[in-house]
Amino acid sequence: MRILFIRYKKSKGVMEGGEMCSQKNFNILRRIVGDGNIDTYYIHDEQHRNTVWDYVHGVVSMIAGGYYFGLTARRTREIVDVASKYDCVFVDRSVFSVIAKCLKETGYKGKVFVFFHNVETHYFKDKIAWWKPWRSLVLHCVDRNDRYACRYADKIIVLNDRDKREIEERYGRRADMTTPIAIEDRAETVEAEGAVMTVSQPSCLFLGAYFSANNEGILWFVENVLPEVDIRLRIVGKGMSRLESEIRSKARGKEVEVISDAPDLTPYFQEADVVVLPIFKGSGMKVKTCECLMWGKNIIGTREAFEGYQVDYEKVGALCNTKDEFIASIRRIAEHPIPRYNRYARETYLQHYTEDAVRKEWLRLWD
Repeated sequence: MRILFIRYKKSKGVMEGGEMCSQKNFNILRRIVGDGNIDTYYIHDEQHRNTVWDYVHGVVSMIAGGYYFGLTARRTREIVDVASKYDCVFVDRSVFSVIAKCLKETGYKGKVFVFFHNVETHYFKDKIAWWKPWRSLVLHCVDRNDRYACRYADKIIVLNDRDKREIEERYGRRADMTTPIAIEDRAETVEAEGAVMTVSQPSCLFLGAYFSANNEGILWFVENVLPEVDIRLRIVGKGMSRLESEIRSKARGKEVEVISDAPDLTPYFQEADVVVLPIFKGSGMKVKTCECLMWGKNIIGTREAFEGYQVDYEKVGALCNTKDEFIASIRRIAEHPIPRYNRYARETYLQHYTEDAVRKEWLRLWD
């Protein structure tokens, strides 16, 4: 079995949530078929549109071909040309599903798998501001590619039951496999912190890159929850310096530390008493939640932050969807110290969200 793995890669090599999920998919497939039997084709979104023609060409590509996120007709032809050497083409993002269409229409005999990181119309509605003139074109393009996946792929894979239901309702295709987020364990020594207790002024960590769902969530938290609790708040995420002035304005004098583009998140996890995840919209699953479980952190989050995860909310921290619920949960930890290391969170990660935990499910793809 030989696999061609199609994946997106940012030009600067930044490993954010989606890229971490892609790496997990690659690692699992490599372990199934062996190192020498899987090759990667990278799609970089590195186009520099400096002229009117560049923008026109990008729009025409979206409208006429369904090409977006760095995919082009030339790259698609390259993939079609080499595909015959492989038994399977694994398209790691459904936004690239025009590849599946072209493969099938040119007579490719192998299997085509498509992995849905999200229901992409939801993701890009959140990603692109409503007032941007190209928003409707992008939404049409990503919706078109999700349709291509459902029509042309031999197998489609989703992250959770919510996405599975929505894809079936939208496109009439039932997902062939539902498999959760899983990430490589980078916190093997975390249990050494087991005796450390939370403090009366808890250190609270918000983890998330500059993105509309993250921005709206933390700004809501800073404006509505922060004034009512005595905490030390750290906001850590790529590009979050762009939001700093608005954060400080809403904080009304309360101290907030904003760390943008941190090279290593380890010290921030280690120093946090609790992670707060006030996320109210989205699709797929939140990789940051998996990271928190991996580090054995107490998590206070919304239903959206926990979407797709099998957790006992009371044991992992708290499920909070309102201002009053967040305030009460944070005050409870401040008044009644608990271990900073949440053994239940760590064990949940080890049981359900490591690559080993989900690998057996992936073997079903070839049934």
